[in-house]
Amino acid sequence: MEAEQTPFMERLGRTAERHGAIDVGAKISELSAFLGDGLARVEAELRALPEGDTPLHASARHLVETGGKRLRPMCALLAARAGGEITEAARAVAVAVELVHAATLLHDDVVDVGELRRGAPAARVLYGNAASVFAGDYLLVDALRRVLAAAPRELPALLSLLREMLEGEALQLDQRGRLDGSLDTYLRIVRGKTASLFRFALAAGARAGGAREDVARALGDFGEELGLAFQVIDDALDFSGDPAVVGKSTLTDLREGKATYPLLVAMGVDPRIGAVLRAALATADGLDDAAATRLAADILATGAVERSVEFAASRAAEARGHLDVVPDADARRALSTVVTTLTHRRA
Repeated sequence: MEAEQTPFMERLGRTAERHGAIDVGAKISELSAFLGDGLARVEAELRALPEGDTPLHASARHLVETGGKRLRPMCALLAARAGGEITEAARAVAVAVELVHAATLLHDDVVDVGELRRGAPAARVLYGNAASVFAGDYLLVDALRRVLAAAPRELPALLSLLREMLEGEALQLDQRGRLDGSLDTYLRIVRGKTASLFRFALAAGARAGGAREDVARALGDFGEELGLAFQVIDDALDFSGDPAVVGKSTLTDLREGKATYPLLVAMGVDPRIGAVLRAALATADGLDDAAATRLAADILATGAVERSVEFAASRAAEARGHLDVVPDADARRALSTVVTTLTHRRA
């Protein structure tokens, strides 16, 4: 049965239609077909993680086997295709970026006390916080191992990426619950935590496929803008109120006092929102479900969601501008489709 649309989803749908919303599932299928068996081989590698009967291994397998859209490895393979061909090194990069992404999800669910991930109970719920943390560490090591073996040229970039992601996490941790940050600070966090992985996936994938360095740099810039747009839409989806649609617990960012794009915009329009949230976070119980729902409605009323979608669209336009140097017309069109798909998704 189709889930009943929340007011957020209705409003997001109307806004997305103005920007040319698409059938995300259909577009991902088209992109997968364009890549031939490339994505299927990456998926096989992901599902062939070393067997083990410890909670660590179970946690890692649980998250990887729940699937996901595999957007980051798809980006790496598309960049390789734009650069020339999908090589063994490109597939190693694609697997590695998904392992890094999965590791961050395992860690984030512990930090955020997340209950759902990809529509299933989070690994920490099934196997415990410690197992989830160690599983994340395990996947990071596996990502490094794969790149060292098949694409050693990209190892320094991968190490730099991991440091950048940690710096983004550190800044977000410092800002959590303070609600006095700026949009500039928010963008620094997103560039470190999210956009950097897209940038690495596109640039490293392109180099592994044989692209010229100027094309690889341009695709890295494309990936960074794509990552910014992706994260802002993800922030907006926190207000959907329907975990069955987004596949994870909703209003989590709000309860944790994370200064996301829509929250920062809403507080600028209605300062009372910040005052209410600060007062709730200062109590022992924090923001309960009822209070979170009321506050989310107030945030929606400010138009912050629409402004978030519009900002994501502006970053998407910047991303497309970096595709001019891509010589392969089919790959260029496919990458442009990725921008539209990720910017106008509803889950």
